[in-house]
Amino acid sequence: MPEKPKSYSRGGPPGRAPAPDPDAAAVAAAASPPDPPRIVSGAALDDAPPDPLRLGGGADRSERPIRVLVAKPGLDGHDVGAKVVALALRDAGMEVVYTGLHQTPERIARAAQDEAVDVVGLSVLSGAHLVLTRLVAEALRARGLGRVPIVVGGVIPRPDEAAVREAGATAVFPTQTPFDAIVAGVRKAAGRDAIASGDAPGGNLAQRRRDAEGDPAWTPGTPGRTNNQEPRTKNAPTASRPVLLESGIDVKPVYGPEDVAGLDYARDLGGPGQFPFVRGIHPLMYRAQPFTMRQYAGFGTPADTNRRFKLLISQGQNALNVAFDLPTQNGFDSDDPRAEGEVGRVGMAIDTLADMEQAFDGIDLAKISVSLTINPLASVLIAMYVAVAERRGVPREKIRGTAQNDILKEYVGRGTWIYPVEPSLRLIADTVEFGAKELPRYNPVSVCGYHMRESGATPVQEMAWAFLIAEAYARRVLERGIPIDEFAPRLSFNFDIHGNLFEQVAKFRAGRRVYAHLMRDELGAKDERSMVVRMIAGGGGGGLTIEQPENNIVRSAFYALASALSGTQTMALCCYDEAYTIPSEHASLLALRTMQIVAEETGASDTVDPLGGSYYVEALTGEMERRIREEMRRVREGGGIVRQIADGTIQRLVAVQAYRRQQEVRDGRVPVVGVNRHRIAEQEREVELHPYDVAAAEDKIAGLRRIRASRDAAAARTALDALRTQAKGTANLMPFLLEAVKAYATVGEIAGVFRDVFGEFEEPRAIS
Repeated sequence: MPEKPKSYSRGGPPGRAPAPDPDAAAVAAAASPPDPPRIVSGAALDDAPPDPLRLGGGADRSERPIRVLVAKPGLDGHDVGAKVVALALRDAGMEVVYTGLHQTPERIARAAQDEAVDVVGLSVLSGAHLVLTRLVAEALRARGLGRVPIVVGGVIPRPDEAAVREAGATAVFPTQTPFDAIVAGVRKAAGRDAIASGDAPGGNLAQRRRDAEGDPAWTPGTPGRTNNQEPRTKNAPTASRPVLLESGIDVKPVYGPEDVAGLDYARDLGGPGQFPFVRGIHPLMYRAQPFTMRQYAGFGTPADTNRRFKLLISQGQNALNVAFDLPTQNGFDSDDPRAEGEVGRVGMAIDTLADMEQAFDGIDLAKISVSLTINPLASVLIAMYVAVAERRGVPREKIRGTAQNDILKEYVGRGTWIYPVEPSLRLIADTVEFGAKELPRYNPVSVCGYHMRESGATPVQEMAWAFLIAEAYARRVLERGIPIDEFAPRLSFNFDIHGNLFEQVAKFRAGRRVYAHLMRDELGAKDERSMVVRMIAGGGGGGLTIEQPENNIVRSAFYALASALSGTQTMALCCYDEAYTIPSEHASLLALRTMQIVAEETGASDTVDPLGGSYYVEALTGEMERRIREEMRRVREGGGIVRQIADGTIQRLVAVQAYRRQQEVRDGRVPVVGVNRHRIAEQEREVELHPYDVAAAEDKIAGLRRIRASRDAAAARTALDALRTQAKGTANLMPFLLEAVKAYATVGEIAGVFRDVFGEFEEPRAIS
């Protein structure tokens, strides 16, 4: 039975003293399970909430706060936007009920009825806004709620806005719609055009947040004024503006020898390729071998994706990073009703081994390294990839590649989880153990600080949480009696780059030092290959903007430079048009050329660790290390990373941080060119949109049905039965998955076996 939607307001649950600092409240919550479902009316930022109020049809709607259901329909797992908007509506005095992820239209309609809401808000980032709006509107009408207005927000291209309204929406809020505009739109949808004192005390959201936090309004760039300073007079001495990094570090105007006085080169830095690997994990780094360039690609059918792969390879890309569509990531076949409108939309649709065979047709898997961006079903896709390689004559000991396979970060960031935490950890340990014994060149896990960073984590938290997650996976494998040095050299990482260039460089230099000591001193590694951070580090989408999208080309170039200066092994860049759509061929090629220019023209590859020895960079590296270690200590003392993710503590923390960061951007406290600086008059954005191919989706479904009809049904059934039996025990499931995929069992059938045996994850719904 799914958990009921979570309602919340600023003050927290009834009977608990209001917490002025939501971050501290989130940390304290680690000691107890998530609060039960509750309905609390909105309150001013510093007021205790009134008694819980459950409102039905008899209430006078004109005299109570507006009640909004914020829902995540469909398979899209990116929930940070929904949570940020929910917090903004709450701070505007509304009552908010949050459904959690992966909601069907019927569940949303039932929640709207049970909670007697005034407005239903849908957050859709997958591009399936038309289909999902129509289905939710139909579900509401089926319950007699046809008059409840629907508002829709997300990545909605302007040409689609009219169609979304025709599908049933009263209002449409594209990404980057200001909070005050969303609040006004929701009020209008609820029939409350005039602002009532009970709904919007204290003026606009930005001012209320500043008043509550004691933070004076300040617009960077105001002549004669810096943050937290009074205007200076004409003859007053010039004061430097304060600089506070996102990690909370105050940056001095000048650094000198005194800032690195305690630094010991041999102990704290070491040479490149030497413990603790601060300067890089190889002695010559890019002078010996340039970083790998791996663009994220995959959409539509396997044939579509195969053509894109071959284009990128022909233009000099030397590795592939595969995107899968949401039905595949969530364990549904293309003809499942829950996949409607999503087949091939945000990645390649994979149902059976036949699809993988087609996707990699004509690609030499002995020479091209392939990364599979898949998590709850990583074990299934790894099995398919191994089966394809073996049929091509590639022995297991020569199979190269990486699977993302980081389920703990999915509970925090991307939301494509399926099963509860413990069986999900079992599946990861199975793949790591199988890799250690059968696939010596394959990386079975890529721990992703990236997605936690994109969801609201700071650079410090990104590194600390990633290392704690890696430790959690390692300890599960150690419990199976496998020595650390037999599998740790194949663990890898995926990190994010956006924001201050020097902060990014320092976090990776510091991170390598922290991880080296973690693996050697705490997990007992003897092989130095177990102690190094092998990573893909690329430009994060969190730094890209919808406004003036061509600016993203420049941003990505600096992200690529930061990645090279940081000592990455593999680089990837988000394309400039990804704020709107699946990257076009032109945008993908431009991102590849950007990386090639950094590697071949800028000089970033000419010498190892070119920023090493800078007073500023070394001091910043030391401070980042201290803060990463402190964050790791804090999480461990709060019960550990697994517990804090399972009970929602980490998720609550990043939601609040993401909201605060958005407020800082929208208030102008964090400069973003084209958004709150140097804006231009609104104009039609010249970005090539990737249309959803309905005919291709229908062809994909027809092909799936042909496979089901032509396969050996008895062999598939036998393989699935064996998998079910073994899933109930403790055996490593990889050999049984290999038999199932070779029998052309579908992704949905295999995921269904696991759902039956393991159950499904119950998402903690509290946000703050």
